[in-house]
Amino acid sequence: MDRVYSFLEEKTEAWLTRRRAIRETEKARRRTVAGEIWSWVDAFIFAIIAVLLINQYLFQLFVIPSPSMVDTIEVGDRVVVSKLSYGMELYPAGSKIFDSDRDVHRDDIITFYNPEYESKGPVFDILSQIVYMGTLSLVNIDRNADGSMAERLFVKRAAGFPGDMVNFVDGDVVIKPAGYAGYVSEADFRADNGLSDAPSRLLSADYYPPLQAWARLYALQEAGISAAPNHLISDYQGVTGNSVGDMYEFSRQRFLFSTLIDPCDTTARSQAARYRAGIYVPEDYVLPLGDNRDNSRDGRYFGPVPQSTINGRVLFRFWPLNRIGSVR
Repeated sequence: MDRVYSFLEEKTEAWLTRRRAIRETEKARRRTVAGEIWSWVDAFIFAIIAVLLINQYLFQLFVIPSPSMVDTIEVGDRVVVSKLSYGMELYPAGSKIFDSDRDVHRDDIITFYNPEYESKGPVFDILSQIVYMGTLSLVNIDRNADGSMAERLFVKRAAGFPGDMVNFVDGDVVIKPAGYAGYVSEADFRADNGLSDAPSRLLSADYYPPLQAWARLYALQEAGISAAPNHLISDYQGVTGNSVGDMYEFSRQRFLFSTLIDPCDTTARSQAARYRAGIYVPEDYVLPLGDNRDNSRDGRYFGPVPQSTINGRVLFRFWPLNRIGSVR
């Protein structure tokens, strides 16, 4: 009987030992899998935080959404923006530090917060920026009602500086810098000061008489006047297409002609006076203009922007690969 008990005891101990070993192995395996998963999650979180910090404080990758800077930068180009050039933002669109003696220079290609951007709320604004920066500009959840990409940031050239008076004659820029007696063409001013010759026009001088006639006929229609001078009707025949290529000049001609139709129209008089005077750039402001002057929503429409809203300077293009290089 003792042999039987000894045999059962031996087999029972062996069985229990084997079961315990199996459980410990399974437990260790579970710990290892969980640990592996957590190590990946931890690395991913660290990488996202590192990317966000780099994008916010050092360099940001930015994809060009519109043709306003063609041919300098094309739609879809990816560029690197220095976030230290004009001071460091504590948070997106927030106050800056280390911005002493880091002013914008004339002709810099800058990124700044769109003055016409319609906020969807602070939570969404911050979330969309985190997603955009965290995915290295690959994902932008900030969309307009029509599904197009919302432009929270604009990319333009710093064309007008404090003290400048800037005006537009048939789409061409004329500038009266501080200390100048009169206006000079932007092209001459750029050539005399060694600035970039990248700004360009798509529209020819022949485009403007039909456009101006169109704007004046529109003003007559607004005033309820059906009769129109024959020369306006004749000039209007030169209009091609249904879109206005230079909305700034269209609006300018519309309000100038409205003051002739009804001198008592105070709204038209006020707008006409603004167009006649041009744009004055006050202290600590910059007038941003696109290089593709005839296809750019820029400072002509929303005016000069505070230097405090300029968050970076475009350094170079890294995509597409066949056009890698500095941007000037």
